[in-house]
Amino acid sequence: MTIYIIRRLLMGIPTVLGVLFILFSLFFWIAKPEHIAVKALGEKARAEQIEQWIQDHGYNLPKFYNDSCSGWQRITETRLCQFYRSMLSFNFGRSDLDDISIVEKIHDGMGPSLALMVPVFIASLVAAISISLFVALFRGTYIDRFALILCVVGMSIVYFVYIIGGQYYLGKVLRWYPISGWSSQHMIHFLTLPFIVGTIAGLGESVRFYRTIMVNEIGSDYIRTARAKGLGDAAILFRHLLKNAMIPILTRLVMAIPFLFTGSLLLESFFGIPGLGRLTVEAILNNDFRTISAMVYISSLLYIAANLLTDISYTLVDPRIRLQ
Repeated sequence: MTIYIIRRLLMGIPTVLGVLFILFSLFFWIAKPEHIAVKALGEKARAEQIEQWIQDHGYNLPKFYNDSCSGWQRITETRLCQFYRSMLSFNFGRSDLDDISIVEKIHDGMGPSLALMVPVFIASLVAAISISLFVALFRGTYIDRFALILCVVGMSIVYFVYIIGGQYYLGKVLRWYPISGWSSQHMIHFLTLPFIVGTIAGLGESVRFYRTIMVNEIGSDYIRTARAKGLGDAAILFRHLLKNAMIPILTRLVMAIPFLFTGSLLLESFFGIPGLGRLTVEAILNNDFRTISAMVYISSLLYIAANLLTDISYTLVDPRIRLQ
């Protein structure tokens, strides 16, 4: 297994390098350093201030090749090389927008993102698996068909509708929760509404996915054998069916772990939660290249780690699987 893990980690290196190169190329193909400087300094900034800002942030260097230098400096003294150097050394620097340390921003935003996404993740998992097991037990009946209709309807509704509907009905009409805002002292009060919206919005897709897995497994020979032995429905569902359906379930669960850290772009933006998802949205809207780069880099590392953890988790639930 050790050799396999090392090989997978080495395979992740060109993936991360490729992601960073595509990000760098696309960003500077769309946005010019002058536009980034104007976003940071304001529309009324003078030309001298813009030029000085560009030099201070290293955006005056050529992108890929520096003709004014000699030797290796033609490559090293470029924006691309400095970009790779800062990303790979985790020296993210300061935000292009407000000159605040990006590491500090990530540190401050990770707490609110985890406070929202971890409960949503756990509640969605428990609810989706429980409902899918119940529906699979009554497969082919009206209960199963009605659940499928609800799942399709839930999947067809745009995420914005859940957010706006929750804010309007639970926040404005019933006045149970604040529509948006944040306070670390009253965190639960501000997180309850986005928690409800996030959990309900993902149930349709999750139940539809898990229900398919359970239905495929419930017709297997080992289920019929368990019934022939006189086992009850609870023992069959939780001791046999759920255990044998863990491979696709683990694939979906482990791959969702990176999003617990990076947060939810829509939920945090609409509900005013100062997490990493809102940080990413604000960076995109304001052409904050350094912050965008840091978030994409961290997300790519988490995604590679999640893929590796998925493979390792297979060996834990199924002893027949060996990593070679």
